[in-house]
Amino acid sequence: MDPDNHSAKAFRDAAIPLWGFEKLPSSAAAIPAATLAAPAPVAPLPKLDRTKVCPFLLRVFVKLGGHHRLEEYQSRGHEPADSLCVYTWPDADLHELMGCVKDGYPQARRANARLEFAFVYPDRRGRNVMRQVGGTHSTRSSPDDKKTLRELNFQTGDYLDVALY
Repeated sequence: MDPDNHSAKAFRDAAIPLWGFEKLPSSAAAIPAATLAAPAPVAPLPKLDRTKVCPFLLRVFVKLGGHHRLEEYQSRGHEPADSLCVYTWPDADLHELMGCVKDGYPQARRANARLEFAFVYPDRRGRNVMRQVGGTHSTRSSPDDKKTLRELNFQTGDYLDVALY
């Protein structure tokens, strides 16, 4: 047997990740790579000292009954009129932002009010896109309450569109 040919075959048959699956001996079935290794622990983000970090301006656009249409954001300076200007920090969570909306919109204080949040930002081609990021309830806790702007990959300059139901 040619030793060079043998090493090439061993290299080719080695367990390598391929599209999320690992190649196993032919007698074994393909198993997703994620199930073979324990997930790496995620380090918590460092605590933000709000007395030392400057807040940024967040423009929040609120609409009753649903989100604004994406076309309403197409030209800079002609955004929807119903907006709030909020100074906040990257560690602000959706529950905290809901409190800001409640201050400006009495409808958000109803016991059955529900708020759905979305980011509006330009994509790589310069066209605005809207990405749903979570929802909260006025009086009940929800799984999305503790999601922070930083965890949701918010970038300064993005808009926050809020649908108030």
